[in-house]
Amino acid sequence: MKNLYKIILLFIMAYGLFSCKKEDSPMMKTSVGSSSSDLDSIAARYYEEYLKFYPLEATSQGDERYNDLLPNNLSQDFIKKEIAFYNSVQNQLKSVDYNSLDNDRKVVFDVLEYTLIDKQERYAYHPEYIPFTQFDGLPLTFPMLGSGTGIQPFKKEKDYDNWLKRVDEFPVWMDSAIENFRLGIKNNVVLPKSLVLKMIPQMKAEEITTFDIEKNIFYGPIKNLPKNFKPVIANKYTKLYQDAIKNKIIPAYVKMGDFLEKEYLPKARTTSGYNALPNGTNVYAYYVKSWTTTDRTPEEIHKTGLSEVERIRSEMEKVKNQVGFKGSLEDFLNHVKTDPKAMPYKTSKEVLAGFQSILDKITPKLKTMFNVTPKTPFEIRQTEKYREASASAEYIQGSADGKRPGIFYMPIPDPTKFNVTSGMESLFLHEAIPGHHYQISLQQENAKLPKFMRFGWIGAYGEGWALYCESLGQEFGLYTDPYQKMGSLSDEMLRAVRLVIDTGIHTGQMSREEAIKYFLSNVAYDEAGATAEVERYMALPGQALSYKTGAMKIRELRNKYQKEQGKKFNLASFHDEVLSQGCLPLEVLERKMELWAKK
Repeated sequence: MKNLYKIILLFIMAYGLFSCKKEDSPMMKTSVGSSSSDLDSIAARYYEEYLKFYPLEATSQGDERYNDLLPNNLSQDFIKKEIAFYNSVQNQLKSVDYNSLDNDRKVVFDVLEYTLIDKQERYAYHPEYIPFTQFDGLPLTFPMLGSGTGIQPFKKEKDYDNWLKRVDEFPVWMDSAIENFRLGIKNNVVLPKSLVLKMIPQMKAEEITTFDIEKNIFYGPIKNLPKNFKPVIANKYTKLYQDAIKNKIIPAYVKMGDFLEKEYLPKARTTSGYNALPNGTNVYAYYVKSWTTTDRTPEEIHKTGLSEVERIRSEMEKVKNQVGFKGSLEDFLNHVKTDPKAMPYKTSKEVLAGFQSILDKITPKLKTMFNVTPKTPFEIRQTEKYREASASAEYIQGSADGKRPGIFYMPIPDPTKFNVTSGMESLFLHEAIPGHHYQISLQQENAKLPKFMRFGWIGAYGEGWALYCESLGQEFGLYTDPYQKMGSLSDEMLRAVRLVIDTGIHTGQMSREEAIKYFLSNVAYDEAGATAEVERYMALPGQALSYKTGAMKIRELRNKYQKEQGKKFNLASFHDEVLSQGCLPLEVLERKMELWAKK
């Protein structure tokens, strides 16, 4: 264990992963004729090269230059080149005179430096040993890309050719994933059995592996061929896509499913947390730091979670008493799942109108809370029927040019069972306005930002902002109905429980079963929903910590400056500054807001 840790430390040092604080770094101070334009060009070149490493991100932004690429990011050759690339950009940053930069560009420097260090450091912990999980990874996103209804465009012949080229590379990626899973077995870095049991049916899902081509999800682009395709072109792609599905895609999924079932599952572990893996404590500490963008320890976060759970429970008790419910809080949480008063709607139109009424109610107050608002249009839509049964509420960002609106999607499979205690008002503030729609749209619309920041995402900030927006409900005049208030508290409780369970599981204080029990005692989910949540935390260590950590930091900064500035404090000005440069590591946000306060 000690030797392994020393090797990892050497690996980090070899690639320049440790950096001095700026005030301690002479290389950062030395002026070599550097200027803001140097930083701008470094940032621009960085992102251009980065998109070649990760072309799916370019596709998601509507940048079609690399729509035919699917690099094997699991190969050792790829990883070496990627680390060398980050290292070279880091060396370029050393030529920039940090002190000569204006405040906005200091933020750009800080974010780029943070990003480069974080992206390099993760490879010290061999994430390639676990290529994907039941919750995240290329085998899960590939069907959405190839369905014809996702972000991969299918409008012209070149689009159809591009996808075929990506399909050619998919079996290569899947074979590498198998080899890396085997490396994980060899190094005792394997997934828990409970997660592998979920992955096997995912790989063998009927819509992915059926030879009844009309029913295969990857046949979607052929079923929706552009009307301007001539018959000879349509026939050509029909045959090519049938061949690709039968001879490349289906065999790759079947092979992976068989491998997971016959070879990997017997070697999978019975433990739940990362603490059970070699050097697991240090690996988890890295993920905590990466996802929260803070130096807070798992122990500190665990204590915060326990404290927040108790605080929110006491608020829930008040709502329980307000509606006159006799019984324990756990009984009340179960009661609201079926209480007719919490399910007032009869049609989907009524549910959508309910969300529109929330927007109508908060619109006048938005003007007092924000000076700068997005130009990107916004729509409320019901989730499409074909994916409604398994979908959750979500925000799909608009395009930077404003041509595609930001859309708040709400699945309503049965409107009579739509329960407002699921957090209708808080959900809208989080997913729509002023949560993700304001934050993401303003970031994308800000042409002054370098592209890596315009289209970047840092969960502690992005999800933190959206969760902070839930706390604005009372200021917006919402949460007056006790069931809506209960919904907002349930949403907040979900994020507080995550602090306890994520840190509890990965430090060995909680087993999967104990975590599920704890979850159900505090959140109004059924057992299947609670199990899926807990297994998500097992698969993505640290990710679930980002929401509450970010929200608490933004609230802490607001409270600080309200207290310091008194009557001079302007909430709209505070919000504008928080959002002015998009997603930031929390320590960078804190420095930025300190400079704002001094103004």
